[in-house]
Amino acid sequence: MIGKRIVQLRKERGWTQNDLAKAARLSKGYISAIEEGDQRPKVKTVAMIANALGVGVKDLLK
Repeated sequence: MIGKRIVQLRKERGWTQNDLAKAARLSKGYISAIEEGDQRPKVKTVAMIANALGVGVKDLLK
């Protein structure tokens, strides 16, 4: 599940949801919903999150 992978990568960096939201130019609420599995992000959003985390899209989909 992509949400769990985002949490893992975010925590590896010592980031809060707010930190990731700012870096990806998304709302904290949306990041939270993705991480919880309540929202399924579009490809563009996945790319924005991957870029913010400094990883490739494929790394988020593992």
